[in-house]
Parts: sequence; structure tokens; C-alpha cells
Amino acid sequence: MLETVPEIVAEAVAAGAAAGLKETAKVAIKDAYQQVKTLITGRYGQVDVTAVELRPASEHRRNELAEDLTAAGAGGDGELLAAAQALLAAVRAHEAAAGTAVGVDLERVQAAALRIREVESTGTGVRVVDGHFDGDIDLGSVRAGRQDPPAAHR
Repeated sequence: MLETVPEIVAEAVAAGAAAGLKETAKVAIKDAYQQVKTLITGRYGQVDVTAVELRPASEHRRNELAEDLTAAGAGGDGELLAAAQALLAAVRAHEAAAGTAVGVDLERVQAAALRIREVESTGTGVRVVDGHFDGDIDLGSVRAGRQDPPAAHR
């Protein structure tokens, strides 16, 4: 669990860098990422985020960035924390929109028949594109769309 401002900022830089590598990255992510970088370079010029940008999945690189930010005095920087939290929120929102769940997703399938059972998905239950079947298509117990979690018992 991330607890300090430098740890949260390092995680945000990694998440923003990773999301920025994707073509589908939204302007909101790019803008939020640039805001975090601008705050870091403007206030803590000796701190370099390049290593995290090059390898955002590296926990070692994120830890080094957090250490550098701590050493530079960023531990109490509320504005940097707010910018990092906004970046993380933008990345999460983008990933949620980009990661619409599909229970079964088939393309260009040729088969004698298709039988699908017990599919649950928060998005599309079954999606078949360009499917050719010679026999029956038998679907059953498909639950799709938003599914609220069961209410907690009191």
C-alpha cells in the first residue's frame, strides 16, 4: 500500500508513462501526466523521471524515484500529491473505459456448432464476429451488463 507522497507520485509517474505509451491514451491522461512532470522538474530539478518513463513496470525504478523525491523534500508537497492523485484517477478512468469486459469474444470462427454455457460479464456477454456455423448455436445462462454486487448482510 502506498503511504507517502513520494511513493504515490512515483506510482503515478509509472502509471502515466505506461498509459502514455498506448495510442489510446486520452488527452486527460497526457495533460495530468505533464502536470506531474512539470511540478517535479520545476520544484525538484535534480529528480529525473526518465528511468521510470523508460521502464514504468519496474518496481525498482519506482522505488528509486520515490527515494529521490524524498531526498529532495517532496514528502510534504500537497500540490504534487493532488496532481499525482488526479493522474492516477485519469489512468483508472481510462483503463475502465478501455477494458470493457466481454465474456466470450470470437472472431472468424468456422465450426460445426457452437455451444456456450454459464457466462457472466459486466460488459457484453457473448460477441461473435464473422462466425460461420453449419449446425446449431446453443447459448445458455448468459448474464451480461452491469451487475451490482449482492447487498451486504447486516
